[in-house]
Amino acid sequence: MKNKNIFWLYLFLFASLADMALIIKEIPGMRIYSKPLIITSLIIYFYKITKPISWTLLSKATMGALVFSLLGDTLLLWSNLFIYGLGAFFITQVCYIIAFKVAQLNPNRIAGVNFIRTFFLNLPIYILAAFIYYLIHQNLGSLKIPVVVYIIVIVSMLSTARERYKKCNPDSFWQVFIGASLFFISDGIIAISKFYRDFPESEILIMGTYIIAQLLIVMGIRSHMIRPE
Repeated sequence: MKNKNIFWLYLFLFASLADMALIIKEIPGMRIYSKPLIITSLIIYFYKITKPISWTLLSKATMGALVFSLLGDTLLLWSNLFIYGLGAFFITQVCYIIAFKVAQLNPNRIAGVNFIRTFFLNLPIYILAAFIYYLIHQNLGSLKIPVVVYIIVIVSMLSTARERYKKCNPDSFWQVFIGASLFFISDGIIAISKFYRDFPESEILIMGTYIIAQLLIVMGIRSHMIRPE
């Protein structure tokens, strides 16, 4: 990695710390500047590190996920735009599913896949998602269908990340899988705080897990691009 690209990671760190500080100090109005800057700096960083190589489906899918994450982050600054933010993050998850599927050996291979074993390996993810839905379903109202669809797509995103095990280099797998898991946790906290029971630490936990998740996913994709096997 070239030294000049480190600047964008420092900017990412600065924006993240600033946003967390604004949450703690309860100054939500200023987050219109800090929150979008987090993913903007990560987008520029990812663009810089992928620019020297060919613009592949993996690069496009990851960039798409980041761009729609930025859109979702911005929309979610206003509670009345929640459904639109949810839609933006739905596209984010679809883009990450594509990226995770591409960033592995033999991504299109179906023969030899043990679907029963795969189901049981993913079962903890399904159970946790079902438990979150159980907690929130009575308060979803008109948002029930969009939320259910989003739960399905984020479960698919995390499952796809887990299924990369031994299909890519270990560094890439663990960075992406932990990042995807933290993304899932962040969205789970959003669901619980919005539709079940809010708690004082919810916003800081949401952003803390989300920030680390996005960084780890980008670094995991970068690791795969440097060393595919």
